[in-house]
Amino acid sequence: MALFIVLSKLTDEGSKTVKIKPERIREVNQELEEMGVKVIEQYVVLGEYDFVNIVEAPDIETVMKAMLELNSRGTIRTETMPAIKVDDFIEMLKK
Repeated sequence: MALFIVLSKLTDEGSKTVKIKPERIREVNQELEEMGVKVIEQYVVLGEYDFVNIVEAPDIETVMKAMLELNSRGTIRTETMPAIKVDDFIEMLKK
C-alpha cells in the first residue's frame, strides 16, 4: 500500500456543511474507505489548509479517482502528494 499526504481546504459551502453537521467529516472518511482510500491520520490545522490527512491506497490511480470525486462535490479542494517513509527512502538509496 502506498502513502499519500492530502492537504484539504473547505469551500464556503463545505464550511457551512461542517458547521451544521461536524460528523460529516467522519462520513467522508468512510466514503473514502469505500473508494479504496484509508485515512490513517487526520488533523485540523490553521493556515492555508483546513485539514492534513495521511492516507493509504493501493495505487495513485485510486487516490486520484477518490480526490476527483471529493473535489467534484464543490465542498472541498485538495492537494495530494505521494509520501515515502524516511527509513524506506534510506533503504531505497542503498540499493
